[in-house]
Amino acid sequence: MATPDQDLAPVLDKDGVRLTVDDTLATVTLTNPAKRNVQSPALWRALAEAGRLLPGSVRVVVLRGEGKSFSAGLDRQMFTPEGIPGEPTFIDLARRDDAGIDATIAEYQEAFTWWRRNDIVSVAAVQGHAIGAGFQLALACDLRVVADDVQFAMRETSLGLVPDLTGTHPLVGLVGYARALEICVTGRSVGAAESVASGLANLAVPAAELDGTVRDLVAALVAAPRDAVVETKALLRGAAGRAYDEQRAAERAAQGRRLRDLAGLGE
Repeated sequence: MATPDQDLAPVLDKDGVRLTVDDTLATVTLTNPAKRNVQSPALWRALAEAGRLLPGSVRVVVLRGEGKSFSAGLDRQMFTPEGIPGEPTFIDLARRDDAGIDATIAEYQEAFTWWRRNDIVSVAAVQGHAIGAGFQLALACDLRVVADDVQFAMRETSLGLVPDLTGTHPLVGLVGYARALEICVTGRSVGAAESVASGLANLAVPAAELDGTVRDLVAALVAAPRDAVVETKALLRGAAGRAYDEQRAAERAAQGRRLRDLAGLGE
């Protein structure tokens, strides 16, 4: 992908993550193309920090990866006995009690949770490989636009692990339980056409058109009034956990807030 964010002074640029902000648009870029944007705890901490650093003006966050791959998943060094210097190895993690394991994984997950905040719409622009943690990072976003060479794969189960970076909930929500189970257990690749047909991706385009398509989508997303977008996103995010009548009530309450605001009668 081209790098339109490089003309802007970065708000954050460390550990393979760059954050730039241009008024209502923030761009988070994975910046280690030589290693196919592999992920590590340091990168996850940087992603979590990027979320905390977003100014209030931001309405849309685009997530992208430099080079031919969006992200090839975990840094393989994490699987070695030596691990990554300064980080716990898998053996170190396994030796902790349940509370210690839970706390460490919860910290890692923070990199994947803020993308669905109601005050922003997040868009993953995905090309090439999005494997394991890369797949889960794309799933963390609200929307996905993919290049025609995309290859999603959830390889954790094949390695004797489980997907634990928040990807299972959105995956089941998008493709259903049976398809999600098959994708995870087989570890197979999901290409562009199937991604769109199954609901994993909103749109697939030739790789050369990915940047332009995302720019057009961003323009459409910021065209609607911000407060209406925030309320609509909150309604849709909560719908799966509500009964039909509860959702009807939530719609009424949200519309009441919007009507009062439009009439200048908001609290």
